[in-house]
Amino acid sequence: MIVYWDLKYIKYYTSVHVITTFLLILGTRCCDEEDLKFPEGFLIGAGSSAYQIEGAWNISDKAESIWDHFTHDPASGVYNKSTGDVASNSYYLYKEDIKLLSQIGFDFYRFSISWSRILPNGFANNISQDGLKYYHNLLDELNSKDVKPFVTLYHWDHPQVLEKLGGWTNELMVQWFTDYAKVVFRELGPKVKVFITINEPYSLCSSGYGDSYFAPGMNLPGVANYICGHNMLKAHANVYHMYHEEFKEDQRGLIGIANECNSFFAKNQTDTLQDEAFQFTCGWFSHPIFSKQGDYPAVMKALINHNSIREGWQNSRLPIFSKKWINYIKGTADFYALNHYTSRIVERGNNGRVENKWYDLKATFTLDPKWPKGKSSWLAVAPEGLRYILKKLKSEYGNTSIYIIENGFSDEGQLEDTKRVEYYFFYLREMLKAIHQDGCNVKAYTAWSLLDNFEWTSGYSERFGIIHVDFNDSTRKRTAKYSANWFKDLLKFRQLSLKYT
Repeated sequence: MIVYWDLKYIKYYTSVHVITTFLLILGTRCCDEEDLKFPEGFLIGAGSSAYQIEGAWNISDKAESIWDHFTHDPASGVYNKSTGDVASNSYYLYKEDIKLLSQIGFDFYRFSISWSRILPNGFANNISQDGLKYYHNLLDELNSKDVKPFVTLYHWDHPQVLEKLGGWTNELMVQWFTDYAKVVFRELGPKVKVFITINEPYSLCSSGYGDSYFAPGMNLPGVANYICGHNMLKAHANVYHMYHEEFKEDQRGLIGIANECNSFFAKNQTDTLQDEAFQFTCGWFSHPIFSKQGDYPAVMKALINHNSIREGWQNSRLPIFSKKWINYIKGTADFYALNHYTSRIVERGNNGRVENKWYDLKATFTLDPKWPKGKSSWLAVAPEGLRYILKKLKSEYGNTSIYIIENGFSDEGQLEDTKRVEYYFFYLREMLKAIHQDGCNVKAYTAWSLLDNFEWTSGYSERFGIIHVDFNDSTRKRTAKYSANWFKDLLKFRQLSLKYT
């Protein structure tokens, strides 16, 4: 069931006065009309991921994923012991979701495929026909509504059986992931023109292998996180080459990897820490692929090696790529897929416990108290950070095509989500400045997310959707928020405006 909230009582005051006031608070001027227009052919879409929305966790022959296992553990740190067992119920309601996408006017839908729904035992010798049918139906429905599918192969949810074998700390995962990707390309690829191999390898490796915050909760900082990243880069490159060698000619699609890149601003303006923080996060998974040199960033290699030797290790805790692997990984992306939400103030110091994901950098990260906050503790509204990171990527890696694959704001799920609209307005405005004034080659933008969904360890306490989902209703009733109607007008006029009909 889809319900559109009657927004007529939300007066012109709400949409204009609130945003204009916000502009005055930020001390900014708005806006040259030309700078608010989207370029010809620019694509705007909305996103989701399989575990966060599908539900149907044990339907048919689908196997347990690492997030199924993690959330079902009685010791789980997930807020309110929530799970994704039903989530937004999109396994059954995908047609309603696609109808919403079409009615709002989005150009594309970025979603992910569940590895354990396609390959129940994790390996390519057992392919689920029911799993394939679900994604065929989803793709057919999207294409029938002229909504382009942007498909992510892996959004943090590999089969638990593979985790028993070490997951991303096992180098064999490179081949297992390649085998899985080949099944997807062969069976579903003809209906897809944009693929993303892995979503935010930094987040999963740091929080799931270097910490216990995310599944699988391995919690081996300074070791498992770096092994995880090493194997993910190899797996991505393997899949990229396989697609180009075996499927590109017929399917003519594009393939990339989605990197998380927040912006960092040094508390001490003369400090080099601002760049070092970039290299340890965004650069970790960007430099090997997009730089002319390849391999990990030099500062990352030097600091981890220095700390490792000082601690008595015989070699660096950061694995070393052979020259062959450096060359094999370099250039393995047809575009740069960027996830960006927020920014941080960075200064020298030890952040939290000694052995954490920032231990090797020895940095402390804070939020500027002047930045407005989202519901998520980590999310501060700093729109200038998006323009900064777009310029930084251009400076570091050349003016490659950039697809912004995630950007969004969390609240408690209110329908009159004016703060979300403010967030989107100002971030999109900074993106358009980067395009029109800085010459950044941004080709697409994805609002995260289409639906309220399972927000990982925050459960259902934080909502990113432009569509409200009632998780207390067995039908998971959908209701369009103010932001959904705002996007509908934006997509109609293809220009940012303070006034919407």
